[in-house]
Amino acid sequence: MERYIQVRDGIDAGQGTWADLAQFFTDDAVFIDPAWGRVEGIDEMRRTVFGEAMTGLESWKFPTEFFAIEGNNVVVKWRQVLPGRRDNGRPYEQSGVSTLVYAGNGKFSYEEDLLNMVHVFEDMKDSGFKVPPEMGMPPKRPNRDFSRGA
Repeated sequence: MERYIQVRDGIDAGQGTWADLAQFFTDDAVFIDPAWGRVEGIDEMRRTVFGEAMTGLESWKFPTEFFAIEGNNVVVKWRQVLPGRRDNGRPYEQSGVSTLVYAGNGKFSYEEDLLNMVHVFEDMKDSGFKVPPEMGMPPKRPNRDFSRGA
């Protein structure tokens, strides 16, 4: 877990890309994303949630607040911080939580990210953030199955 957080925090500091997290997942891993829905398999995760979904967000930050472990279950509390500041000096930020399932050998078989997308869209509008043309768009009707089994 410490290696995962170290890589995640390194990406946040501009060292590497989100695709670097793929090393921590099994080939048949499942990722549940608030916008993209259920993504199955490491190749699809690399293409979408670690690729297209993060393109154009290089100036956004995702600092880790803490993680907790119980058995094979891991919870990571983090923030999503957009560029710029509000008139009162506070950042445009949202609260996020990831739930992961440890599969052994330094890899996870499941991640579910929870984030209030209404809050994200409000902050995007208020901050003046424009979605870059190179950013991939999630499916219009994503698979919302968050079950941990295949």
